[in-house]
Amino acid sequence: MRRFVVVITLSILYCFNASAQPGSGTKWTPDGEGYYEEYEGAIVKFLLEENRYERVISAERLTPAGFDEPLPLENFNFTSDQSKLLIYTNAQKVWRYKTRGDYWLLDLKSNELKQLGKSLPEASLMFAKISPDGSKVAYVSERNIYVEDLKTGKIKQLTKTDGNPKLINGTFDWAYEEEFGIYDGFRWSPDSKKIAYWQLDASGIKYFNLINNTDGIYSKVIPIEYPKVGEAPSVCRIGVMNAKNGKTQWMNIPGDPQQNYIPRMEWAGNSDEVMIQQLDRKQQVSKIMYANAKTGETRTIFEETDEAWVDVRTIWHDDNPAGWEWINDGREFLWVSEKDGWNHLYRISRDGKSVRLVTDGEYDVIDPLMYDEKTDHVYFTASPDNPMQKYLYRVSVASAGKAERLTPVSQPGTHGYTISADGRYAMHDFSNYYTFPLKEWITLPNHQPLDAENSIERKIDPAKKAASNIEFLNITTKSGIQMSGWMAKPKDFDPSKKYATLFYVYSEPASANAKDNWTAGYSYHHAVRPTDHGYIYVAIDGRGSPLPKGREWRKAIYRNIGIVNIKDQAEGAMALMEKYPFIDKERIAVHGWSGGGSTTLNLLFKYPQIYQTGVAVAAVANQLTYDNIYQERYMGVPPEDLAGFVEGSPVNHVDGLQGNLLYIHGTGDDNVHYQNAEMLINELVKHGKKFQFMAYPNGTHGIREEPGSRQHLNQLFLDYILEHCPPGAK
Repeated sequence: MRRFVVVITLSILYCFNASAQPGSGTKWTPDGEGYYEEYEGAIVKFLLEENRYERVISAERLTPAGFDEPLPLENFNFTSDQSKLLIYTNAQKVWRYKTRGDYWLLDLKSNELKQLGKSLPEASLMFAKISPDGSKVAYVSERNIYVEDLKTGKIKQLTKTDGNPKLINGTFDWAYEEEFGIYDGFRWSPDSKKIAYWQLDASGIKYFNLINNTDGIYSKVIPIEYPKVGEAPSVCRIGVMNAKNGKTQWMNIPGDPQQNYIPRMEWAGNSDEVMIQQLDRKQQVSKIMYANAKTGETRTIFEETDEAWVDVRTIWHDDNPAGWEWINDGREFLWVSEKDGWNHLYRISRDGKSVRLVTDGEYDVIDPLMYDEKTDHVYFTASPDNPMQKYLYRVSVASAGKAERLTPVSQPGTHGYTISADGRYAMHDFSNYYTFPLKEWITLPNHQPLDAENSIERKIDPAKKAASNIEFLNITTKSGIQMSGWMAKPKDFDPSKKYATLFYVYSEPASANAKDNWTAGYSYHHAVRPTDHGYIYVAIDGRGSPLPKGREWRKAIYRNIGIVNIKDQAEGAMALMEKYPFIDKERIAVHGWSGGGSTTLNLLFKYPQIYQTGVAVAAVANQLTYDNIYQERYMGVPPEDLAGFVEGSPVNHVDGLQGNLLYIHGTGDDNVHYQNAEMLINELVKHGKKFQFMAYPNGTHGIREEPGSRQHLNQLFLDYILEHCPPGAK
């Protein structure tokens, strides 16, 4: 049997109580002393302290009558009393994630294995959750919520679309899912009598049609409800319905439901109220309010504003997709805010009248992880001294003071943690620029490995550090901006010679490239390591990138995507060329994907005196084509804020291209639509610009679907760079 093997799924988690969000997939035992995983068709339990597996459910018990093999498990969860097992299988994509499929229920006492929602279309069930009292299961199918009685098997449809195919109950449209990180749109009440749910009316959202030309003689149209920049969002409201008859009381949330978002909603620790976060269209005003489940009346208890945007993507852990964590028997909750200039934790009284800082200092909380009620400590990740790294900290909530670092100082790099509900154990993952990703189980708060002989500490090799070709950078541009990053050097590097240099860029608020982890020195293709081909390879992060460097750094990009971040990248490159004479100014290339593709285009078009060659993949060439939630959050709402969209869009600057451009896009991209490629091509042709172009039929944003597509892209990218930016020393 395997030792300390952890299966981390990339699918959506389906939890039983209030949540169903993506997470690490670690399935803790009720006592927190072990975890469950699938192994060879069975479910096994690993006991951490005993360092051994034991079989919990055999493959035979997971094999339905008439089946030759056990159900292939996409995911599974036990009920809180361990009497039933909910199984998710036959998973299919809805938008970008596999959020629909089939569900089966195994009764662990009677050994009965039965399919849920059997009368509904195959692979149509979403977010199945058993009621807290264990008597019923609720799920979504084809945009409606159903409840199934587990004793009788009777299925009742609780919501109706009334002939409106764009009325969405219990789940979300494309933009809500993508930009707010919410998938499952309904919650059982603690008393199992009610269900609170989101309803979106996308009637005002136009379809964007993807075209599939290859799966038949005639083309197939794939419509997607996709709200573009400047288009009003879906109308959104919250209802609380009777779980028996579906009678709904709508919450009386103030404001225009088409000009406000509701990114978070949960029961407020009881069955009488739901807690709601409302965000205005520009995402600059956030309100937390309670709504009475019986009357629908609401009251706002906390409000914060930001001249740029209020970030709402905080998720605590697998079992809590809300942006808050209840403490002190529900009398207070923990909340993350940047209102003092840094991303910090606050404790807020239930009535909102008391707001007290928990984490204090000039550093950012990166990820809040868990609150340990026994010790009154909150665990979180941060990196006060190096924005490219991440470590585990904790601080006392009652006596908020200096945070205590728990990650050993002997393990510099990037760390992640999944902590058990009782705070005694954690799954710890780690890598740095010279250490391949590692995992171990540890105890907390002493951060001691359970398997000392195979610990991360023992596997960090100083010899690999000494042999590494990675150098970390801290540079100051001519505008006075301090940027951090890494530089990877080719084998047999000679500082007296000049080398072709390739820059890897992203530079938008969704991601940072320059991190002290195993990906340093690799491209997003992973199969390509540019230094192996004789290039210096560089990644630097400028203003707007989501580094733990404070609010002012992150929000300097407001209304300036494609402007401020482009200037920082260009001036950063110039600062490096001045500092390091071995960078050959005549052989500079740049590449990026998605937002990085947009950055690549803008750098080639606006700074042709620096960059001679570029490869851009799946770029937003015209910011007005992207979704309203993301682009309006960072750029404002046109027509009022139209000027920034125009100036920041590469499509409006193609006349500046002087060098070599390879542009790549998938025709089935539901995120950054293929229309960006065609708009860009038209402008390039109009201005008489030479370029190369590759379209991947039906390729989505990751361009992986068709056999061989990613391998082909990798080679195309490499060949183009090799040809147009010859590598090696001179």
